[in-house]
Amino acid sequence: MVLRARSGTRFTVDAFRYGFIKGCSAYFLSHFHADHYVGLSKGWSHGPIYCTSLTSSLVRMRLYVNPLFVRPLELGTEYVIDGIKVTMLEANHCPGAALIHFLLPNGQCHLHTGDFRASKLMQAYPLLTKQRINVLYLDTTYCNPKYRFPSKEEVLNFVVKITKIYLKKEAKTLVIVGSYSIGKECVYLAISKALGVKIYANPSRRRTLQSFGWSDLSGNLCTHGNDTPLHVLPISSLKFEILERYMKTYSSRYTAVLAFRPTGWTYSETIGSRLDLIKPSSRGIVTIYGVPYSEHSSFIELQEFVQFLRPEKIIPTVNVGNASNRDKMQSYFREWLKG
Repeated sequence: MVLRARSGTRFTVDAFRYGFIKGCSAYFLSHFHADHYVGLSKGWSHGPIYCTSLTSSLVRMRLYVNPLFVRPLELGTEYVIDGIKVTMLEANHCPGAALIHFLLPNGQCHLHTGDFRASKLMQAYPLLTKQRINVLYLDTTYCNPKYRFPSKEEVLNFVVKITKIYLKKEAKTLVIVGSYSIGKECVYLAISKALGVKIYANPSRRRTLQSFGWSDLSGNLCTHGNDTPLHVLPISSLKFEILERYMKTYSSRYTAVLAFRPTGWTYSETIGSRLDLIKPSSRGIVTIYGVPYSEHSSFIELQEFVQFLRPEKIIPTVNVGNASNRDKMQSYFREWLKG
């Protein structure tokens, strides 16, 4: 995730943890998740930071980075930076996340995916269809054949169905969705729309969500937890003891808690796409569902993306800490590109 876009550039991508990097003329941020911006703070003065407009707002608002160093780039617009043509493309990850396309003066194309979930729509991106990618920096979070996620839409439909079942059984159910600082918005938006209820989040999260400029989200936020049965909490808070304490605040209105932990790490090979086989964890009045809602590519989606691009070279960016992992991934890449 912190690899440098080398070979003819003076750029780095998601490399803020290293601070000042000699010879670097532009620091790129693919999206606003802490493992990618770690090292970036209000004291940053090492050089210009390029990112999407939404991410730039979060960098200024949440990290207090001096605006003089933040250079927002619009999705789908070509910019020339240090003699290199740079275009940000929608990454289908969290809000503001981008694939970063670099066209070098010598005609070489590099693509850094940051974190992304590959989709068929990406095969219609003009920049990815008209010229071969020479070097692909690939998000390999789930580059393992066991990860074959259902689609986002399937998981959203399942979450809505389970919520309706529980509310029919017990109308006084508090529904909680776990989320990162940004990401997973579609899960609680789907519940909000299906039930016709508002979304409660704490002031800090509300401020972040309102900065997206999404009218269907901003218009459905509320400031008091008692005003809606749908709450958003940090995904790390989805533990029985924490939810039991949280419930005490609302015990006069609700008698049960239904919580969803939406992440690809909950995926089980034995369940696969048969979401109805998911067994929740329950303790007392609290029920927690782990649902495989992933904002990273499944193994098959990675394969289809690589076979579409047919890059000359692939550099994995996740799970590269040991040689065995790296070798295994390279064997997958060679197999995908045969013929």
